Amino acid sequence: MNRIIWMGIGVAIGVIAFRKLTEAQSNLGPEGLNRAVGRLADGVYDFADAVRVGMHERESELRSALGVDAGVETGVAGRGVVRR
Repeated sequence: MNRIIWMGIGVAIGVIAFRKLTEAQSNLGPEGLNRAVGRLADGVYDFADAVRVGMHERESELRSALGVDAGVETGVAGRGVVRR
């Protein structure tokens, strides 16, 4: 009975090791590298998008706090300066 338990544990460890090795081989190949670079690029794009959204939200908060209209461009008469 004791040998059967140890044999089952050994088989389970062997299956887990085989799966890990297969996964490592697929990650080391060109396809795995392409997937990793794609995930990294997606993460950078998502981060930049989140920063852009945060910047726009903060800008609108500051404009409303200062009483500046966000969508209207006003020109200063005689100087040719356009402020946004």
